[in-house]
Amino acid sequence: MTDFTHDTPVKERRTSHVPMREYYAYFALIFVATLPLSILTWVLSAARRLELPERGPIKSAWSQAQIITPRIFSA
Repeated sequence: MTDFTHDTPVKERRTSHVPMREYYAYFALIFVATLPLSILTWVLSAARRLELPERGPIKSAWSQAQIITPRIFSA
């Protein structure tokens, strides 16, 4: 009987995560892209209701970028 517990080849570990710099670059790009639409939506909502919405345009754009960026990396 052969003993396979010794001298087994070591598999190289592959990192499954993408470097964080690339994630932050995409996040920043998506944030900048969604910011004008968020500002427009916020202004129209404020004009229609005659009161300021609870979430500001920056927070709205930030949350959209937090939703979209992971979807790009998981695809």
